[in-house]
Amino acid sequence: MEPTDIIQAIKQGYIFIYPTDTIYGLGCNAEDEQAVNQIKEIKQRDNKPLSIIAPSLKWINKHLIVDCNLEKYLPGPYTIILKKKNPDFLNWVSNTDSLGIRIPDNDFTKVIQKANLPFITTSVNLAGEPFLTKISDLKPEIKHKVDHIIDIGELNGRPSTLIIDRKEIKR
Repeated sequence: MEPTDIIQAIKQGYIFIYPTDTIYGLGCNAEDEQAVNQIKEIKQRDNKPLSIIAPSLKWINKHLIVDCNLEKYLPGPYTIILKKKNPDFLNWVSNTDSLGIRIPDNDFTKVIQKANLPFITTSVNLAGEPFLTKISDLKPEIKHKVDHIIDIGELNGRPSTLIIDRKEIKR
């Protein structure tokens, strides 16, 4: 897919499997409540909060209370948990007063950010199952529920490190 086609598909609410700087992710336009609910259904997650890829550091500062040096972690293999300025902001993504933020350090993230929208980022696996580092390991029941798969070969990462209250938590 061309970058302009990816941006258009994001804006239309399509569901993607895509590479991050760590593992393969499952995502969509975080502002599209219906698409977000589809991801929760695919993941069998109910109301467990999801994280997003932020369109920019400026966007993060506009919507969240920043209590750490973002440039230390982003872009990179981190998910930073920050308090929302408005607790109802993206409440279908996270029904808590916090939101997990990522900016993976890879080319696909740069394309996502050109859409200028927050983008859901969650691992491509059902709860309790192994994360995905290559598309050939993708379960058919997940594959058939997504619109686009961006395969760049095997990734050698692990899930992102969480940053909560300025403390690193490996997963």
